[in-house]
Amino acid sequence: MDQLPPETLYERAEHAARVVRARAGREPRTALVLGSGLGAFADEVEEAEAIPYAEIPGFARPTVEGHTGRMVVGRVGGADVAVMQGRFHFYEGYTLEEVTFPVRVLALLGVKSLVLTNAAGGLNNSFSEGSLIVIGDHLNLMGTNPLLGPHDPRLGVRFPDMTEVYDHAYQDIAVGEARAMELELRRGIYAALTGPSYETPAEIRMLRLLGADAVGMSTVPEAIVARQMGLRVLGFSCITNMAAGVLDKPINHDEVIETGERVRETFAELLRRVIPKLQ
Repeated sequence: MDQLPPETLYERAEHAARVVRARAGREPRTALVLGSGLGAFADEVEEAEAIPYAEIPGFARPTVEGHTGRMVVGRVGGADVAVMQGRFHFYEGYTLEEVTFPVRVLALLGVKSLVLTNAAGGLNNSFSEGSLIVIGDHLNLMGTNPLLGPHDPRLGVRFPDMTEVYDHAYQDIAVGEARAMELELRRGIYAALTGPSYETPAEIRMLRLLGADAVGMSTVPEAIVARQMGLRVLGFSCITNMAAGVLDKPINHDEVIETGERVRETFAELLRRVIPKLQ
């Protein structure tokens, strides 16, 4: 039988959670991960304690524009929250264990609900740049899984059920709050590839045949680990660009950031309404 190393993943995550708890002075029950161009929502947090990732043991460093690299702990709408202002990506050269380590820390901090957000390319012709979608399900096309390797039962079950990765009740809350804002919020299927190159038109045609509505380079590993650790997950994609071949123009990361800025206030208002209801 394989022996776990002296300092296991669980122990490292537990240590990091203790550091965050001591700095923040509170135990949030809801956490958010903010994707490219969406990091401004961290400015909405009241009574905020901002902790740079460099000061949290085991956290990597974001290297992509639009990912500030700090955890902001405080209150939104009366609810205690932890907001990750920026994430790490597989394409940056990090392992999936490193990419998903913050989710494990958040769970051991006491978080029960995780809101994952991302910037995504639109595949569905009924979407437009700036559309927001709530993720109903995903396709893991990254060719790997964050749960590979030795199993530690303290982190959850070996074979977690993925029937309902994204909580149906949470989706209904999000759609209901969007309706109250007179905002169209569609459900969609998110496909995750490794990146960092954008997809080819042929790959986009394949993804459409598989049923994907949006495509990106994140979120899915975090959602898988969150479900293993028993967190309820809500996911949002901001359609910051239409995918290759959908429109007759090239794709660039500047466009992703610009579109995120454009929908900033609408997205923030939706999150302000939704977060208190998750508790």
